[in-house]
Amino acid sequence: MLWWLIAGTKGGRTRASIIAALREMPRNANQLAEVLNIDYKTVRHHLEILTENGMVTFTGNGYGTTYFLSPELEENYQTFEEIWRKIGKKDKRR
Repeated sequence: MLWWLIAGTKGGRTRASIIAALREMPRNANQLAEVLNIDYKTVRHHLEILTENGMVTFTGNGYGTTYFLSPELEENYQTFEEIWRKIGKKDKRR
């Protein structure tokens, strides 16, 4: 699943950046948009995809919803890092 979400789709680099930021600390969508310098709606879109695929979970609701990595992703974070190392070198546009 991680390969598809990160390396197999157009928004993979953005999703990888969100995952890395959430690994540092849980954040809400607005905080992620600020830290990553990405449009808020774009962040929300990618959070939805990550949540639907079990990579990210959340607590709270509305504007204050806080996102963090799911236990499954925490357990497999090394796999994420391997994928990121491989794809992070391919495209330096960001």
